[in-house]
Amino acid sequence: MSKLVEEFNDYRAKMNEVILSKDNLVMKRLWNLDTNTYEDGALDKKTKEMLGLVASMVLRCDDCIKYHLGKNHELGVTTKEVYEIFAVANIVGGTIVVPHTRRAAEYWEELQGSPEE
Repeated sequence: MSKLVEEFNDYRAKMNEVILSKDNLVMKRLWNLDTNTYEDGALDKKTKEMLGLVASMVLRCDDCIKYHLGKNHELGVTTKEVYEIFAVANIVGGTIVVPHTRRAAEYWEELQGSPEE
């Protein structure tokens, strides 16, 4: 796993543990709702993760973009599919999304280079 991916995953896990350890009911419910939202339903997980990536790009949340790229990678989304997702996000979000697309492309390349492939 690349250093960039490992650092992101480690930091996210560490801070999620800190936040959830404070035993705040609203935060726990929010995390649960988020987890359940991406489970299979009328739409499958893969489609939902693709939608999550578009939304994250349009909202310009780099952490969210990395998270959803990782999930898309785990679910077998192809590079061609990812770049179509990028295209939709840029059309919807406008040119302000371009810098986030650059960072997303970098992160996707790092995911693709993972030895687990």
